[in-house]
Amino acid sequence: MLGAASPAWERLLGHIRYYYVMDEKWAEGKPTHKHYNNLFIRRSGKSFIGLSLRDGYFMATVTLGKDEQEKFGEQRDIFSEAVVKQFDEAEALHDGKWLGFTVRDELFIEDIINLLRIKRKPNRKILPENSVKCGCLDIGLSHEEITNRLCGTSV
Repeated sequence: MLGAASPAWERLLGHIRYYYVMDEKWAEGKPTHKHYNNLFIRRSGKSFIGLSLRDGYFMATVTLGKDEQEKFGEQRDIFSEAVVKQFDEAEALHDGKWLGFTVRDELFIEDIINLLRIKRKPNRKILPENSVKCGCLDIGLSHEEITNRLCGTSV
């Protein structure tokens, strides 16, 4: 369904799942409705990012609250001109500034990842560098289970 946007989808969602522990909720509407497949990623009742699948592309929506807008202002030089312009032109609503991106390729992915870092620091404990031996990510394993897998002993 995503076509050329698939690598961007995989990179963005892979980054989120690797660095963050978040709740994901798929919302499906009527097949005739333009907002048919949506993935909402949130934590503790707060929105992190909204992803809407379309035919050949996807939409990514990030909302920046007041504190996050200040952080963006401090770091605006790391973002592309298009993102800075969109931020400046976005209307400040009661819940923050809504930034929406039409993603057809990997052009805005690094900017979106940087916006997510402003919203929230990564909260997933990443395995040490020698985790390549075990071939798995930390998906809720205890410290003992991770150590056993890295050392090659059974659980």
